[in-house]
Amino acid sequence: MPPVNQPRHMVVIGAGIVGVCAALYLQRDGNRVTIIDPRQPGEGASMGNANVIAVESCVPVATPGILRRVPKMMLDPLSPLVVRWSYLPWLAPWLWQFVMASRPAQVENISIALASLLGQVMADYRPLIEGAGVADMFHPTGMLAVFESEARFAGYQLDLDLQQRRGVKAEVLSADQVRQMEPALAPIFRHGVFYPDNWQTTNSFRLVQALAADLVRRGGAIVKSEARGFGFGPGGVHMVVTADGAVPCDGVVVAAGAWSKALAGALGESVMLDTERGYHVMLPNPGVSPRRPIYAADGGFVTTPLEDGLRFAGTVELGGLAAAPNYARADVLLRQGRRMLPGLVETGRSDWMGFRPSLPDSVPVIGRARRWGDAYLAFGHGHLGLTLAATTGRIVADLAAGRDPGLDLRPFRPDRF
Repeated sequence: MPPVNQPRHMVVIGAGIVGVCAALYLQRDGNRVTIIDPRQPGEGASMGNANVIAVESCVPVATPGILRRVPKMMLDPLSPLVVRWSYLPWLAPWLWQFVMASRPAQVENISIALASLLGQVMADYRPLIEGAGVADMFHPTGMLAVFESEARFAGYQLDLDLQQRRGVKAEVLSADQVRQMEPALAPIFRHGVFYPDNWQTTNSFRLVQALAADLVRRGGAIVKSEARGFGFGPGGVHMVVTADGAVPCDGVVVAAGAWSKALAGALGESVMLDTERGYHVMLPNPGVSPRRPIYAADGGFVTTPLEDGLRFAGTVELGGLAAAPNYARADVLLRQGRRMLPGLVETGRSDWMGFRPSLPDSVPVIGRARRWGDAYLAFGHGHLGLTLAATTGRIVADLAAGRDPGLDLRPFRPDRF
């Protein structure tokens, strides 16, 4: 393997937003970069996410009190967070760590770790989106969280307190202030919280495609194939074995999202990675449109105005990679959307389901593989893939170049459970 201060051939496994950002940052250091993925760039979670740059999101999915919600997760297949019974035997170790991560001291530490990444998200995106000529796809809209029930708003105080300790800017709004900010909303929301520092993209799928095209214009390559393993030598990883042959390399980055577990295992890392299945409903000509992303706290979903329509996205279904989609969950999203935005036009509706790669504590794996110094891990971002992609890519490039990434990476190690 060449010294870290010399250009190398780096292979990035994964053509989602995290993998593409890592590839671009590695390329900016003078490396030759190849991306390997059986799908086209952006065809995974990036195709269907909520398009929110959620810099406020330092609160993990599992918070104190989650154990009381487990029975509903098991019994109600249409609740905002649900476990598929058929997947429970495989999920049980992950679910136990999920509950353990909800302890108050753990939640505090998790929020500190997430905040260390969230503080420089847009600064890390700017060189990539300006280089690709797509900076106009990002808008500083902020995000509005709205609450129908007093109970849900009272429960949200833990989130607000935690966010305040991490320095998140948040403005608590009355019902009248919510209506003034978003006149299209039905008058059913009693409270709101506005996050002014959040951004949104106009089309995250097109964003990934544009960034990947920029990588190719600058000399990078994209190989459409499935990565299945690695070849090792005295210097470390020297090839990625794919379904269509071997790709020689000097170093590798595993950024394959929900499909990263087996690849990390081939590098000697046992990772507590599983999959949150997320759904969306897309309305191309909705008739009404909010001004910014809106998080409907009672339903656990986000409504986002995009360049090609209005999207309702969210909820969490723990059910693995193999089970068929349950599009009744998409129906629930739209039913709640009708309550939220009267007058919706549903003609041309389309539904989607995709996979979020998730660790039980809502913290991604980022860092160097312990056994192989030229192998890097960058996956498990859960709901924050789009938000943290550029920062993760910059950290990976810093590590590959021997630079200090500027933050403590111990909370992101793969063996923390």
